[in-house]
Amino acid sequence: MRWLRTSIFVSVTALLSVCLDYALGSSASEGHANALIDALSPEAKVYFPNSTEFSTLTSRWSSLAEPIVNVAVVPATEDDVVKIVQYANKANLPILAFNGAHAAITTLGRMHGGIEIYLGQLSSVNIAPDNKTVTVGGGTLSKNVTDTLWSAGKETVTGTCECVSVLGPGLGGGHGWLQGHYGLVTDQFVSMNVVLADGTLQTIDADSDLWWGMKGAGQNFGIVTSLTSKIYDRSQTDWAIETLIFDGDNVEALYQAANDHFSNIPVDLINWSYWLNIPTADPNKPIILFYIIQEGVTSVDPTYTKPFHDIGPISVEADSGTYKDLAAWVQIAVDSAPCQKAGLAHPRFPAYIKEYNISAQKLAYEAYAANVSGDSPFSSSIYMFEGYPVQGVQAIDGDSAAFAFRSDNILTAPLITYTPAGKELDDQAAELGNRLREIIHQGTGSNELHTYVNYAYGDETPQNWYGYEQWRQDRLKALKNKYDPEGRFSFFAPVQ
Repeated sequence: MRWLRTSIFVSVTALLSVCLDYALGSSASEGHANALIDALSPEAKVYFPNSTEFSTLTSRWSSLAEPIVNVAVVPATEDDVVKIVQYANKANLPILAFNGAHAAITTLGRMHGGIEIYLGQLSSVNIAPDNKTVTVGGGTLSKNVTDTLWSAGKETVTGTCECVSVLGPGLGGGHGWLQGHYGLVTDQFVSMNVVLADGTLQTIDADSDLWWGMKGAGQNFGIVTSLTSKIYDRSQTDWAIETLIFDGDNVEALYQAANDHFSNIPVDLINWSYWLNIPTADPNKPIILFYIIQEGVTSVDPTYTKPFHDIGPISVEADSGTYKDLAAWVQIAVDSAPCQKAGLAHPRFPAYIKEYNISAQKLAYEAYAANVSGDSPFSSSIYMFEGYPVQGVQAIDGDSAAFAFRSDNILTAPLITYTPAGKELDDQAAELGNRLREIIHQGTGSNELHTYVNYAYGDETPQNWYGYEQWRQDRLKALKNKYDPEGRFSFFAPVQ
């Protein structure tokens, strides 16, 4: 592969110098290009603006407040990541690791020129000989892990969406289908290799003071190049779903029934719902798409579905399959629309709640329908309500990780989707998303707004992301000052 390295060097050295001139000023020279390229392994790749590869690697799922990068580097080894960080430190260039690129948080837009580290080549899944752990590369997507483990009769908690990485959601906590059994994605962590801000590669585990921070606020402290996680014998083969569509007029009855029957959701059950426009079901206002998913059966138990049938859905569709079908059933598989990068803006405005406040649900629906119906620029938006079993999450000591909101039961988030058309429309989307979130938050009766950092918009506070307890904030700041005193990793939901 030496020819590849030589080819890259010959064809792009001049362009790299231009890019680094832009980032560094007049002091950059061809020597900078030599230093970076020569430091990398032969299989590493370097791409620059105006190339197809650069456009592909730098495109994000949400086009709002995108980071600006001058060079996209694709490491082939963990040591490549070390060399890139060391180079960036010496050249005083900002760095940002990319994985599935699905985070839509606006704080990423604070990166104005620098090096993108695209982790896609660090993709691997290796089950340990004792069948108790799996080691994955830092760029491995969730689907690769679940498929590999399934074939081996194993399972673990990954994010629900197939096109995101394991570590993307995991470093921020990470909700998943199996969390009722085992806890969050982050609760499965055993050890990890992480490149720290000083350019060193360290293996850390529960013996490190940094371990606590990596489990819920990990994007603030380094770039994880490999991860070892717990795995388990596959508990069930069969899964089933019922998909019910309701008229928006049923919002109060529907969520009252959800409170009545799913307030302590069984460990084998998941309840999601979406508010969205489906003109063939209702041409005038958003419908409610309501999912009831059950593990270990070929059809969902009527005990769970009858109360919702009695409300009178527009339609009911049942399906059965395996764990590998779940993402497609709820429209977040690799080939589903939400996994595509189409140049749209996708800001989210998350809020955790313990149960549905029926009046707040009604008010939120009315405000949502008024703003996304008809020819609204936000007509492709979705309001998401994710109800997972929480037994495994709440069985783990809440002080054991930076993830702070184990006592909450339901994750809500309006996802305001639109074609970017300037600041005025961006501001309208932010106003709408925050207004909808505030309606739901006020329904909790709490002064504290708890948000899921992986869905965050970017105008929240560290308390909203990482917990209101002062000791949590102090501990995160102390870790930041120790491991990243110059704030190299501060573009994603910074702790300070």
